Amino acid sequence: MDSLKKMLAAVEAALEKKAYDLIVVEVEHLGSIADYFLIATGRSDVQVQAIARGIEERLDRENAHPTSIEGLNHAHWVVLDYDDLVVHVFFEPTREFYRLERTWTDAREIPLPEPLRSQARDLQLRASG
Repeated sequence: MDSLKKMLAAVEAALEKKAYDLIVVEVEHLGSIADYFLIATGRSDVQVQAIARGIEERLDRENAHPTSIEGLNHAHWVVLDYDDLVVHVFFEPTREFYRLERTWTDAREIPLPEPLRSQARDLQLRASG
């Protein structure tokens, strides 16, 4: 599975678990970190765990397995490292504190294809409303 397909599968899985404030940034030009970062938010530690597990289960079915998973027990910031894709799932206050997407100012946000873009936008609107 190439990194783009892996990223899209992870986005789908995150949206199935109602992750919001979801963005994908391309970071391959920054060195050997990864090709993409997926950053998503959950409203509680339980939802953060569900999002992370949903992504892991979906990618397992695609025969993609993380090299490491960090933070799952406390679920304030869970990182799933798939080498070419790094998934960051934050509990809302933790994401606001770290603002990870602003760390790499030269990283390019990747627009999601439809219908994923609409799903992400709808979840964002519900979260802010």
